[in-house]
Amino acid sequence: MDTGGNSLSSAAPDGVKRKVCYFYDPEVGNYYYGQGHPMKPHRIRMTHALLAHYGLLQHMQVLKPFPARDRDLCRFHADDYVSFLRSITPETQQDQLRQLKRFNVGEDCPVFDGLYSFCQTYAGGSVGGAVKLNHNLCDIAVNWAGGLHHAKKCEASGFCYVNDIVLAILELLKVHERVLYVDIDIHHGDGVEEAFYTTDRVMTVSFHKFGDYFPGTGDVRDIGYSKGKYYSLNVPLDDGIDDESYHFLFKPLIGKVMEVFKPGAVILQCGADSLSGDRLGCFNLSIKGHAECVKFMRSFNVPLLLLGGGGYTIRNVARCWCYETGVALGIEVDDKMPQHEYYEYFGPDYTLHVAPSNMENKNSHQVLEEIRCKLLDNLSKLQHAPSVQFQERVPDTELPEVSFAYFYKDKIGGIDSNCSHNSQLRFYGLSTWASHLNSF
Repeated sequence: MDTGGNSLSSAAPDGVKRKVCYFYDPEVGNYYYGQGHPMKPHRIRMTHALLAHYGLLQHMQVLKPFPARDRDLCRFHADDYVSFLRSITPETQQDQLRQLKRFNVGEDCPVFDGLYSFCQTYAGGSVGGAVKLNHNLCDIAVNWAGGLHHAKKCEASGFCYVNDIVLAILELLKVHERVLYVDIDIHHGDGVEEAFYTTDRVMTVSFHKFGDYFPGTGDVRDIGYSKGKYYSLNVPLDDGIDDESYHFLFKPLIGKVMEVFKPGAVILQCGADSLSGDRLGCFNLSIKGHAECVKFMRSFNVPLLLLGGGGYTIRNVARCWCYETGVALGIEVDDKMPQHEYYEYFGPDYTLHVAPSNMENKNSHQVLEEIRCKLLDNLSKLQHAPSVQFQERVPDTELPEVSFAYFYKDKIGGIDSNCSHNSQLRFYGLSTWASHLNSF
């Protein structure tokens, strides 16, 4: 059964224009993880260039994010970890080997020039998008520099240092009783799931490659704990999944989630490493197939924050996020690519769309059906729209009257920064502050 977004009374036709806020810092493309490292922030600048030359920027409010401050990051991350990120440099790292090991910084997550500024920039865009949504200043907010879903409370992981998604969810929870997080990156959204594993105010849904693949979490049997039981959904997939197989799961599952959870806001992490031909990935999605997830989430007409994430064949990342920005705006962009400063990256065809490969789809229909039935059954065990004590109040974060930038100020509050390093704890000692969410 294909539970379409338009089947809900709150949904609006896909053709209806939405007000979109787009966050971009021109400096973000200058950050460099190092020679040979697959994560390349330059892809954000390439995406922006495509948006400019396709004429999409003129249809959005374009905002430069104000950098997240220390105390903003410490709403989730431990004080000593944030202090370490602020102080570490390529020149001083050899003097802090113990700290590097403690915070898992070094190889996958290297120290590079401007590391802390990079974290402040991408986190500022995601929190800024949440603030815009909270103030009803847009329908959809976009931050392609964000979506770094692996970062933990006390450590870096999988190219991610600060978990901007968790910070954005905490911001949304100031106004919305329930927030939905959906992750279509090829890697499991472990950092976000972990952060909210014991609360029923946040539902996390991750579609990912599972089995001898980083980060190794995201089993279908991982469903949440305590008050959060059944509020974590994991969709484990195998190599070569194509558009049809992906949406055989995505649409009915997300349709049911929207029906029973009734989120006040949604974050969609649009990691582009699930595309066919990704340097680190092994899925076979087309750009249109990937973007269909954006189109489907948009159709529910719920405040939506679109974030980036993985994606390591950078010409295809830029193609994907450009096209998905068009989907957010309700504008179909031409396949023929306009001339621009990175035009040579897209040869020899110079088109926006690329054909998926003929790789084998190792996801049998029988296995997909079993996963779908299992997860729909889990959702049937949820109480409809869990009730929480929720008091109307002015959000802590104010939004000044400035059109060209989002300036982040005022008290953002804090959450217990004590960190458990016991790797056996499924949620890394976060249950204390997760339960604190009910006091928002």
